Amino acid sequence: MNEDSKQERFKNHLRKIASGEHTSRAMTREESAEALELILYEIPTPAQIGAFMIAHRIRRPEPQELAGMVDTYLKLGPKLKPSKNLRPPICFGMPLDGRNKTAPIYPLTTLILIDLGQPVVLHGAGRIPIKYGVSGTELFDSLGLSLNGLKMDDIQDCFSKYGFAFINQADLFPLAHNLVSYRDEIGKRPPLASMELLWTAHNGKHLLITSFVHPPTEARHLKAAEILGESHVVTLRGLEGSTDISISRSLKLSQLKNTTIETFSISPIEYKCNGKDLAWNTIDSWQVECMQTLNGKGAFQKAVIWNAGIYLWLAGLVNSISEGMEKAKNSLKSGSAYSTLQELIKWRKTIN
Repeated sequence: MNEDSKQERFKNHLRKIASGEHTSRAMTREESAEALELILYEIPTPAQIGAFMIAHRIRRPEPQELAGMVDTYLKLGPKLKPSKNLRPPICFGMPLDGRNKTAPIYPLTTLILIDLGQPVVLHGAGRIPIKYGVSGTELFDSLGLSLNGLKMDDIQDCFSKYGFAFINQADLFPLAHNLVSYRDEIGKRPPLASMELLWTAHNGKHLLITSFVHPPTEARHLKAAEILGESHVVTLRGLEGSTDISISRSLKLSQLKNTTIETFSISPIEYKCNGKDLAWNTIDSWQVECMQTLNGKGAFQKAVIWNAGIYLWLAGLVNSISEGMEKAKNSLKSGSAYSTLQELIKWRKTIN
């Protein structure tokens, strides 16, 4: 297919979703996959890509459209192979534009999980629009673990040895990273932002944790996950749409396991783990609090134990949230989680 015919096909997709309130229609899974592939290769003009993103945001992508976009990321993006020596990982999906209101704790939760034998897969992209919030690479870097400049073979090695993988979009998925400028220019999160919460580079059995901000998003995510054939998915409303679970309010989550959906409500008060969610200040103050927490102290301790306890339970590594919390507490108090961080830092120093 030549470039002109590809552009014409994209025009057809654009007309379909952008023809107005009464005549616009949703794309099929296959059409959505093709549209995003054309966008990633920047076959359409910048005006067409921007129009597509705005039109799709206004009408909101339907589940089969989200599934089609994930199909394209699975086709063109980096691929993390499962390891026979590891449990199925938890793959966390959270907004790529970071956090700027509440203090992130997922790096600490990750260290506890992998210390206790639960692999974790994260993905991030540095500071990007529209929030330009603090990113995962910055957070881990402040703890001494640089996740920039790694190749996919390095990521695979780290995952196989330690059960940890961080997919840095800038290094490992340049096709997707080339679209960052559009996020800034349209001034809104594009439909890609919803899809990214459902995509993981891990090709194999896993538990996918996907976050949302607005309740209608949850139903779309669950349906899209079903279409994609995901066998274990949890949706929850975390802090700023992240997968960090609040200690200031009850957690309501939905779990898709095989074809059955269950809903839960979990109160931190019931587990004597309630408190105030801490605000984001600076990377330096965050680093100080994290190091104190890894030494069994610090203001983040309660929230991290709460998060790790719930995720250990959801992953099936423990029989109850209370058991998970106890294991998380011991991981911090014993210095084991801190030792895990030091092992990762040591591994990173061996990579050129």
